[in-house]
Amino acid sequence: MNDTPRVAPKSPSEALKPVAPPAPPPKARRRRRTSPFLSMLSGLFTVVLVVAGLIGVGFAVVSNQSEKAGPLSSDRVVIIPKDSGLTEITELLEREGVIDHAWTFKTSAWISGKRGELKHGEYLFKAHASQNDVLDIISSGKVVEHAVTIPEGLTSEQIVARLRENDLLAGEITQAPKEGSILPDTYRFPRGFSRQGILDRMARDQRTVLARIWERRPADLPVKTPQELVILASIVEKETGRADERPRVAGVFINRLNRRMKLQSDPTIVYGLAGGKGTLGRPIQRNEITQATPYNTYVIDGLPPGPIANPGRAAMEAVVNHSRTKDLYFVADGSGGHAFAETLDQHNRNVGRWRQIETTRIQQGGKPPAESVDKVEPLPGPDNRTEAPAGTQPGDNAVAQPAGIAGTKARAFDASEGTPRDPLLNKTYDLNSPKQLPQLKVP
Repeated sequence: MNDTPRVAPKSPSEALKPVAPPAPPPKARRRRRTSPFLSMLSGLFTVVLVVAGLIGVGFAVVSNQSEKAGPLSSDRVVIIPKDSGLTEITELLEREGVIDHAWTFKTSAWISGKRGELKHGEYLFKAHASQNDVLDIISSGKVVEHAVTIPEGLTSEQIVARLRENDLLAGEITQAPKEGSILPDTYRFPRGFSRQGILDRMARDQRTVLARIWERRPADLPVKTPQELVILASIVEKETGRADERPRVAGVFINRLNRRMKLQSDPTIVYGLAGGKGTLGRPIQRNEITQATPYNTYVIDGLPPGPIANPGRAAMEAVVNHSRTKDLYFVADGSGGHAFAETLDQHNRNVGRWRQIETTRIQQGGKPPAESVDKVEPLPGPDNRTEAPAGTQPGDNAVAQPAGIAGTKARAFDASEGTPRDPLLNKTYDLNSPKQLPQLKVP
């Protein structure tokens, strides 16, 4: 069977028409050949895009981890040793629980440019401190500061001993500074700061403060050099610890200097005997009152050759701003302060009232105050002396000689607080207030 399609017969007119030739086949497109260099660039660009995407994701993760609250549940102090690198610091912080992702901390340090700025020291990290907070603290060197307080009135030797006992300080002190050359105060320092560095700072502060105070001195001040001001201030510092009394105590000594009277200060006896140790650890004995030392103002005229302690700023201010009174004497008043007097008779009445208070206190079962060391015990009878006691006998153990001994000149000295008869612990009486005075029994 023939499957060839049958051709429909054309009409004679159609058959006479020419037949159009078939259209030529389409030309085959020549495939352009790609350059290997372009292919490499294309692949590299693709890789860069992928890497950039990964970096962006990583940066977002690091940024999130760096800003979110850290794992610390409470404040913590961490000491970063000297010469620690980024790896050592990161491991330490992770071990102490300050951070929880070491790799994000390292990455943050690199990104922020603080990798080379991390400093050793003692740092306080607050609870929930973020990694950014931790980085800021360590890179800025905001170390923990400690404080050492040096009380006024200590000798240089005593101050050096305190600094040596402080375990937070480092280094040795080769020599104690000169007496009166350093300023007692509270000083702040980082762990490991040198002891000598503290002393140097104290000396600089003393020079600065002394210069400013010296510029404001009155023209009639009987001390002529800054060193003499420090000497007198050291005596005032040792005589009273009450801020309201310092100017008046200074006024007493200045009045005595102007009248060429001996200063008669117990602390100068102690310094002449104990030196830089600053204390005898016992009451002053009678034969020591007139024992000749360069510092004993019961014996020498005027000021001692040097300070007997390191006075504070307030004591030096009290000397240049002393009270303008006629006071020449003062004695403990039984309330922690002093009763002042212009004349010897007034002074003797104050001493008698003080003894009356002390007698009452002892009768009520009181005990001698612990501050009786380094003090002169007042005379049991009236005080008729005007200068220093005289005529003591070797071997005497009493702390003061009674007046009226044959062959001696009657002289007066200022009774001091803190002896076994001094009622410093009794706050009942105030000798400066007549209404609170006990009735004085006249023999």
